[in-house]
Amino acid sequence: MNKLLLITTLLNIPVVALAGTSDDQLQNEVNELKRQNRVILERLDASMEMLESKNSGAGHGEGGKTSIGGYGELHYNNLSGKGGAVDKKEIDFHRFVLFIGHEFNKDIRFFSEVELEHSIAGESQVGEIELEQAYIEFDISEKMRAKGGLFLMPVGIINETHEPNVFYGTERNPVEKNIIPATWWEGGAALSGEVVKGISYDIALTSGLNLNAKNKVRDGRQKVAEARANSPMVTGRMKYTGTPGVELAVSLANTRDYTQGLGIKNGATMVETHAIYNKGAFGLRALYATWNLAGKNSGYNRQTGWYVEPSYKINPRFGVFARYNKYDNQAGSGGPGNSEKQQTDIGLNYWPHEDVVIKVDYQTQDNANKQNQNGFNVGIGYQF
Repeated sequence: MNKLLLITTLLNIPVVALAGTSDDQLQNEVNELKRQNRVILERLDASMEMLESKNSGAGHGEGGKTSIGGYGELHYNNLSGKGGAVDKKEIDFHRFVLFIGHEFNKDIRFFSEVELEHSIAGESQVGEIELEQAYIEFDISEKMRAKGGLFLMPVGIINETHEPNVFYGTERNPVEKNIIPATWWEGGAALSGEVVKGISYDIALTSGLNLNAKNKVRDGRQKVAEARANSPMVTGRMKYTGTPGVELAVSLANTRDYTQGLGIKNGATMVETHAIYNKGAFGLRALYATWNLAGKNSGYNRQTGWYVEPSYKINPRFGVFARYNKYDNQAGSGGPGNSEKQQTDIGLNYWPHEDVVIKVDYQTQDNANKQNQNGFNVGIGYQF
């Protein structure tokens, strides 16, 4: 029943019920009925609040709050190949992602991320559907949390936070993509917390890479799909955010056997460090990452890269940036000697809304093997 109609009906009850009574009786019964009506209305308000609370979430039990979100991005690439590199002129809905989260109570929550890449997935299709996150997080104390399941590794700048409206450039930077390798997720357990205000830590024990008969670190991601787990990965990070606008972090990842028991045991260690600085309209990002893989030949035993990216916000809607990237997946001994890649990007981001972005950038490459792709990229992205 409509709440207003019910209130009106209740307030008219005394008039109907008290017809023909004496003045004293009338006053006493009016007072009693008013009291009864107040009780009814208080209960009605409580019931309405409970109903509204239940309708605000799709779950049950204490907490019961389910949330949904997501992001997506469409890219247009117009690149000319030189020195044997191919031309690239294509339009691609690169990512469509949905988040679903649920709070079981104030201390236990669930988070998930499902991604469709390149618009269509299936046999003989270029796209794929991936589960990038699905974990339960527990609050142990005010300064400590634990989680278990499938989650993004605590390394780099964009590996955990990569919605299109939070970084410059149509495409994600090639250093984090090829060296870290973003986006990188594993299955296992992790502990996170704050040592003191502004200094936090993460430590994770997870599944690891499988690089048997593969070369680039990126090719060793198992994506927790019946992943071989003979040798786990241990990853740790320390991060400083105690000064407004500043983030400093260092991450270390190690596994005793990146072949997962399929060959001679060979260890792998990654070190990554980065800095983020924002002061008014000016921003700066810099990152360095390197892998050392025991036993690899043909240069793959060392894979390393770095980039630096200054940016400037002209106003809240427009920002410009430049980025210099340098990386090499065959930087170790025995490599070909012409595997180093260099790329410079300059461009513009336009935010018609803080969660919606339009990007235009131009890239030039100066690769050691002279196989370069130069041209421009355009993208549109969103998050909600």
